[in-house]
Amino acid sequence: MAFPFSKEAITGIRPIEDMVRVSDAPPEPVHRAKAAFTNGDLTAMLPRPQEALSGEMRMVDIATPVWFSGFTRSAIDQFAPQLKALGLEPRQGVAGGGRVEPKMGDRSALQPGSMISVELMTGDMSVGADGTVTYVDNDKIYAFGHRFLSVGPTELPFARSEVLTLLPSVASSFKISSPKEWMGTISQDRSTAIAGEIGRRARMVPVSITVARAGRKIEGYQVQMANDRFLAPFLMQVAVFSAIDSTERAMGAATYGVRGEIHFQGSAPPLKLNNMYAGDANTAMQVSLSAAIPLAYVLQSGFSSLEVKKVDLEIDSFDEKKQWQIDQVIASPHEVRPGGKVRISAVLVGENGAEITRTLDYDVPIGASQGPLCFTVSDGNVANLSEVRQILNATPHTAEQLVATVNKLRANTKAYVRVWRPDSNFQLEGEDFPDPPPSLALILGTSPAALQTRNAKISELEISAGDAVISGVKTVQVEVKE
Repeated sequence: MAFPFSKEAITGIRPIEDMVRVSDAPPEPVHRAKAAFTNGDLTAMLPRPQEALSGEMRMVDIATPVWFSGFTRSAIDQFAPQLKALGLEPRQGVAGGGRVEPKMGDRSALQPGSMISVELMTGDMSVGADGTVTYVDNDKIYAFGHRFLSVGPTELPFARSEVLTLLPSVASSFKISSPKEWMGTISQDRSTAIAGEIGRRARMVPVSITVARAGRKIEGYQVQMANDRFLAPFLMQVAVFSAIDSTERAMGAATYGVRGEIHFQGSAPPLKLNNMYAGDANTAMQVSLSAAIPLAYVLQSGFSSLEVKKVDLEIDSFDEKKQWQIDQVIASPHEVRPGGKVRISAVLVGENGAEITRTLDYDVPIGASQGPLCFTVSDGNVANLSEVRQILNATPHTAEQLVATVNKLRANTKAYVRVWRPDSNFQLEGEDFPDPPPSLALILGTSPAALQTRNAKISELEISAGDAVISGVKTVQVEVKE
C-alpha cells in the first residue's frame, strides 16, 4: 500500500490466518447485478478496490501488474482506465502471445517464494498476472497475499512463472517473466489472497476470431479465455478490439460485419451474432462492445448451469460506410377497403447522394375494421425496443428460453415494416396480443410480466438493402373504409 504521490511503498505483512481462511469461503458464486444491453462498461459488475483513510490522507493498494501479450498498444490504452479502476496495472507483454506447455508441471516445483502466473487468456493473445506463492499445504496453494480481482469463487488456471529480469524504475519497478507449464487452478479470489488446487486443470473457453477484408481472410486468432461469467465478456471485448485494431485503420470510413455463434454446454441453443456497424472513427470499439454485450447479459442472468463451450466469430471489414438512412416512406392508396392492397415504398439514402427505393405490398385482411392503419418502417434497433423492454421486465424460466429470447432480436441490416393500429395491445414473453377479449385483457392487465401499449401489431414485414447498415424510422397511415 502507499499514499498517492509517495516516494516509497509502505510494506504490510498479511497474516497467514487471513490467507488460509480464503479456502473456507463458500463455493457459491457471488450475486451481482446483471449486465444491461445499454451498459457500455463490461467491468461495471466487478468489485473496485477500497481506499483506507489515514487522517486526511488516503492509502491505496499498489496495483497488480497484468501483462497483455499479442495485443496492440492501442487496445491496452483503450481499456487501461477500466483496468486501473479494478486495481490492475496493464503492461505491454514482451512476447506476441503464446501457449503454455499443456502438460501439468511437477508439484515439487512450487514452494513458498515461487512465482506463478494466473492466466486469464492464453494463445495468440495472452493476459496474465504474476505473483508470489506464500504457502503450500499438500494440494492447496495460497498466493499473492493481496487483492487481485476479488471476484470470489472462480476458475482461473495458473502456471509456474520464471522471472527473466527485473527492470527498476522510479515510477514503478516491475519484473519481466514468462509462464512455463500449467500447475493448477485458482478457485478463490478474495481481497486478502488467492487460493487454489495444485494438479487440477481449469476449464477454458476456446475462442476463434477470423478477420477478413471484403470477404478475403487476412488474419485469424485462436485463444483460450477464462471460464468466468464476469470476466469472459470483457476479455472477449478486448480481444475483438485488438484483432480489428491490428489490421484495420482507426480513422476514416469503415464498415464491419460481425457474424458468429457462442455455444453453450448442455441443451441451450447457441447465441447468434449477426450485425453490421459503420462509422468514421472508433468503430472497432462499437463492434467489440456489441459482440460482447449479449454474452455478458446471458451469462449474468442467474443461470449457473449456463456455461460457454466455445466462441466462433467472423469479422468482415470494408473501407467504406455501407449504410442507408430511411429518408421517406410512401403508402398508396391513402384509402383502402378490406381485402385491398397497400403498396409501401421506402426511399433509402446513403453516402455521396446515393439513393435506392424498396417496395413491398401489404394485403389488408378481409374483415378488417374501419379506421386508421399505420405502417412504421424502422431499423433493427427501433424495432427491438419492445423486445428489449420485455427482456428487462420479464424473468426467463429456463436458460433455453433466455437464449432464444435474445436470438429473436432483429439484425440491423434490414428495415422492418410494422403494421399496427392504435388499439389496446399486450406483450408477454416477446409475443403480441392485439385487442384481446375482455376476459383475457383482465388477466393480462394484472400480470406484472405483461406490457400494455396502444400499439396493436397486426403484421411485420422485412425490407432488405443488401449487406449494409439501415438506420432511421418513418411512419405513414392509410384509412380502411367500407
